[in-house]
Amino acid sequence: MADKIRNVFVSHVHADDDRIGEMKTLLGGKGFTMRDYSITNDKPNQAKSEDYIKNQILAPQIKACSTMVVIITPKTAASTWVQWEIEYAQKNGIPIVGVYAHGDNGCVLPRGLEDYAKAVVGWNGDKIIEAIESDAPPPSEKPDGSPASMRPISKANC
Repeated sequence: MADKIRNVFVSHVHADDDRIGEMKTLLGGKGFTMRDYSITNDKPNQAKSEDYIKNQILAPQIKACSTMVVIITPKTAASTWVQWEIEYAQKNGIPIVGVYAHGDNGCVLPRGLEDYAKAVVGWNGDKIIEAIESDAPPPSEKPDGSPASMRPISKANC
């Protein structure tokens, strides 16, 4: 079976940069190649202006992707950067998938995920791929894989 290749922007806090590599390995083992458009500490920039970072660095990377994946960890919900990235993706019609990081149970969802995610799933390669690929993604989950209730979202852009 040939690999599926998708352009994915992973929204996360920099303390969780290593989770992106872990996710790529997990999905790669399932024949799914994630072209990573994320901004991480190993791709540093010298920008200082928040407006420049948002509009000249983050925005083009997000727009180039077919999906945004948000890695959910204890620090994600409080990140204003993650919230901005989620809102920007939603405004630009980029589907958003939340993924609970392996071992991070009980994390609070960032507000934007509650509002805009098409699915929130646990750290399971098959479920992550299904959430990214499918127009009818798997039901949203709690970190342990049990069903979670989420509000239905509108596909219309505001």
